Amino acid sequence: MSFSFFKPSRPKTPQEVVKAIRDSLMALDTKTVVEVKALEKALEEVEKNFSSLRGMLSGDGEAEPNAEQAVQLALEFCKEDVISLVIHKLHILGWEARKDLLHCWSILLKQKVGESYCCVQYFEDHFELLDSLVVCYDNKEIALHCGSMLRECIKFPSLAKYILGSACFELFFKFVELPNFDVASDAFSTFKDLLTKHDSVVSEFLTSHYSEFFDIYERLLTSSNYVTRRQSLKLLSDFLLEPPNSHIMKKFILEVRYMKVIMTLLKDSSKNIQISAFHIFKIFVANPNKPQEVKIILARNHEKLLELLHNLSPGKGSEDDQFEEEKELIIEEIQKMSRLQNLEL
Repeated sequence: MSFSFFKPSRPKTPQEVVKAIRDSLMALDTKTVVEVKALEKALEEVEKNFSSLRGMLSGDGEAEPNAEQAVQLALEFCKEDVISLVIHKLHILGWEARKDLLHCWSILLKQKVGESYCCVQYFEDHFELLDSLVVCYDNKEIALHCGSMLRECIKFPSLAKYILGSACFELFFKFVELPNFDVASDAFSTFKDLLTKHDSVVSEFLTSHYSEFFDIYERLLTSSNYVTRRQSLKLLSDFLLEPPNSHIMKKFILEVRYMKVIMTLLKDSSKNIQISAFHIFKIFVANPNKPQEVKIILARNHEKLLELLHNLSPGKGSEDDQFEEEKELIIEEIQKMSRLQNLEL
């Protein structure tokens, strides 16, 4: 008597797992999606296959993940164009399938063949897929999933560089002010990563797109939305003060237009915004090469500025003494400007 049917089934190979994922995603065609029962069955199959993928990449509790299999899975994902399929079918997938996909996404991106990250190379050959992920912020059902996937991609300089230089980058200035708070916050996290993760990439971008970038960025600093003002001001400080961006900062602090924006933020009703604004305003004032127009503005407004600064305090904390020292230096410099006789007032 044969008891072969009690034997465990043979584990699937990476090729078989990826083929199953591809076939189940392909089954989510227009006809299937409009038929409820057919869609349910197709989505169950996708969910099962993504669960298998997760088990193979992370282990199933009994067996540890196999490094060679992980590389093979990533190679098959690229070879079979599953990355493209996943992005274009994401809005149809169920919650569990999306959750497993997000878990696997960063693992797949990190797989290397020699010196090359194969999935990153795939994106470099299909940059339009990054545009597709960015515009997903317009779909609140998948916005947070796409945001997570984007931030994993942005960890790689070549992919971050593409997004910064693409037309879709400008969409972030809209997405960070979307009415849905969770989506707007997620979009800002991605926006921040783009401007802070890779110093040389960001420096190159800001150098070649200085005017266009700061023209639009000013809208965030003057937004009626408190969260937008606070986050964008903090982010401005973060990337302006990075050493590779010192030439950008030197250019920025020569512009009266932006000094006026920062001076307005010094008067904001929020103490947090006032403090953040001070840390940028002090650079304008401390600049030893202030243009004449900047000196004139400081001199004309010295009384109001001095009153603001005297009343400005970060509160109790370890940085309080340093803040007060910096504030005193800035006050002295403004007083010095007010006493200058050769300004064309």
